[in-house]
Amino acid sequence: MTANAEVPFTLSVSDAAIELLQKKLDLVRFPDELENAGWDYGSPLTDIKRLVDHWRHNFDWRKSEAEINKLPMFTRDIEIEGFGTLNIHYLHQRSEAENAIPLLFVHGWPGHFLEVRKVLPLLTAKSGDHPSFHVVALSLPGFGFSEAPKTPGFAGRQYAEVLNRLMLSLGYEEYIYQGGDWGHILGVHAVHHYGHKHIKAWHTNMAFFRRPTFFRHPLLFLGLLALPFSRTAKADLQRTMKWSKSGIGYFIEQSTKPQTLGYSLADSPVGLLAWIYEKLVSWSDNYPWTDDEVIEWISVYWFSRAGPAAAGRIYYEMTGGGTHDTFEGTKWSSVPLGVSYFPAEIVHLPRSWSHMLGKLVFESEHDKGGHFASFEQPESLVGDLRKMFGKGGPAYGVVSGKSGYD
Repeated sequence: MTANAEVPFTLSVSDAAIELLQKKLDLVRFPDELENAGWDYGSPLTDIKRLVDHWRHNFDWRKSEAEINKLPMFTRDIEIEGFGTLNIHYLHQRSEAENAIPLLFVHGWPGHFLEVRKVLPLLTAKSGDHPSFHVVALSLPGFGFSEAPKTPGFAGRQYAEVLNRLMLSLGYEEYIYQGGDWGHILGVHAVHHYGHKHIKAWHTNMAFFRRPTFFRHPLLFLGLLALPFSRTAKADLQRTMKWSKSGIGYFIEQSTKPQTLGYSLADSPVGLLAWIYEKLVSWSDNYPWTDDEVIEWISVYWFSRAGPAAAGRIYYEMTGGGTHDTFEGTKWSSVPLGVSYFPAEIVHLPRSWSHMLGKLVFESEHDKGGHFASFEQPESLVGDLRKMFGKGGPAYGVVSGKSGYD
């Protein structure tokens, strides 16, 4: 067996870990709450009490574990320059269509690899009416069941290297990319380093980049002068500004002092639940979360390989501890780009600004859906990918010999 050989992965949380979780849930001490606070101060106490009770007395982790294990999961060692070897967990589902297009799906925070679960059967389905895809969805380093970096400085270039080396190790010399949240940001980095040669096109459901400047994007910069007269663009910016004032505290904390926060997340399952549940609800478009869905989502973080605190460090590393933006070192790319806009996405910028990301060849506007597009609106997201990469689409045939059709 070679150092980077693929190893089948079966999720099996120890009985001791489950017993420890149950003890911690039994010993929970809830905070007080102001009258009629609602969601203004964060996750409501009534919601968290209900979810904790469900987690302790009704949720069956072994049942969820068995369902997760039906997915084709593997691990593989990936060598990263300057950081040694990381053991990476990933899902790899090939389509029955031999000429299916290799697609790398990348999650963000507070997401994980299971965000691909609903779109997986749609993407891999073989049909003469739409393209098919071979799908790879990893747990980012420090997330889910991937190993976490051991030393500081693991940032954009290193994440991009993990993503590309994983695809190359699977025999995909050319492939396409899809992501939102950190999946979007890391997509910018991956395309910057590996675009054209390996990444032939990419798609995002969270299009944002730096604010345009006169010297880099003169036409878009001049367009800022017209924003007060564009009702849609003005509304988009107002929503984003509201979020940047009242909804970005998590970003600042995780970008500057993730270790301090990490003690609470690693020690308190209820603290972890409240921290992530707030985002699941407030960042989605009135999605009807079931208690089982929420608790399974949180459990993946709680039982993660590196522990619940590790995932948050991506914010620190990607911003240099809050000293620069997440796109440091990247620039516009001519790799074909597609964008899907969902109305409840947390960042709304003028549509024209998407051109700053790259060669925009496809856009689609939806009337429902939020930050977790693949989970909330799987058919809509897959439909956009089929249009972009299908026959007659602007990115049809970008991967050599892999049209998506047999």
